[in-house]
Amino acid sequence: MRKVFASAEGILGFLIICLSVLLTLTTDSFASIQNIFDLLNNQSVNIIFAVGLVVVLVAGGIDISFSVAASVVQYVVVTLLISMGGGNWAIGLLLAAATGISLGLINALFIHRFRIVSIIVTIGTFNIFFGLLMYLSRGRSIYTIPDWLYARVSIFSVELERGAATLYLPVLVMFVMVVATWLILSRTGFGRQIYGFGSNPDAARRSGINVALIQGFAYGWLGLCAGIAGMMQAHIVREVVPNALYGRELDILAAVVLGGAVLGGGRGTVLGAVLGVMLLALIQNGLNLLGISPFAFKMIVGAIILCAITATNLDRILPQTRRSTKGGALDA
Repeated sequence: MRKVFASAEGILGFLIICLSVLLTLTTDSFASIQNIFDLLNNQSVNIIFAVGLVVVLVAGGIDISFSVAASVVQYVVVTLLISMGGGNWAIGLLLAAATGISLGLINALFIHRFRIVSIIVTIGTFNIFFGLLMYLSRGRSIYTIPDWLYARVSIFSVELERGAATLYLPVLVMFVMVVATWLILSRTGFGRQIYGFGSNPDAARRSGINVALIQGFAYGWLGLCAGIAGMMQAHIVREVVPNALYGRELDILAAVVLGGAVLGGGRGTVLGAVLGVMLLALIQNGLNLLGISPFAFKMIVGAIILCAITATNLDRILPQTRRSTKGGALDA
């Protein structure tokens, strides 16, 4: 039991339970099936983003371009499908995956080939992707999307006194992406190589780990998740809005580091990323139900990112401080 609460996942689970109990006691609608299903439907896209991002963070990188990449994917894919006569789910998801992976590999190419720091590369691609998207689309949304993308796909429904509470296709896709990412990171030798490279890149290189493959997979997987998430977002809102996902990257980054991932690499889990997203979702949902300004949520997200970076630096500084103190004692 002590080990559970010592882990980031255990602490997050405990906080989620406490917050859920508090909101149940202070609001009338939080514990309703409709609200719970709405939370899962609305957070499915964020969780798909999060499980992709955790792979990059575990590998020692960082990517802030994925939300804009998702916008590019949905705009490009929907435009292509309309020109092809409509398509279907299989073609749409295949095109989204291919386009997303391509955008992710662009980041990996610059990071690996030219040895540029990942945050610099992704700031650059963030602006390039978004600038090109807004220039070519002229900021116009696509309201007439294919029928198969527009129609709701129900996977589970519960009849209520007034209507029904329903889980839709994005929740199923989210579940598949969560399980797939967990299997890769936790149940394969390649996943252990990703952790090893993130923990100590120099040692990983000396041991013969294929660095290009690790970085290509990490950013390519996040690109894949971004592409799938972009299509799910278009399905949820039933339109393609070029700037709909703009700015979401910081919320996802905060959720993943809240779930135990560190910006230095080598740490992070899929479960932690999912719990981080859900905790922030509960906080946002609670603020809405209590009538508190949404700007308070942005303040919380900013504080989480700042605390995460501070904690990462403390891990690096404290051992040096202890060593210098011991050295001073020996000299004395």
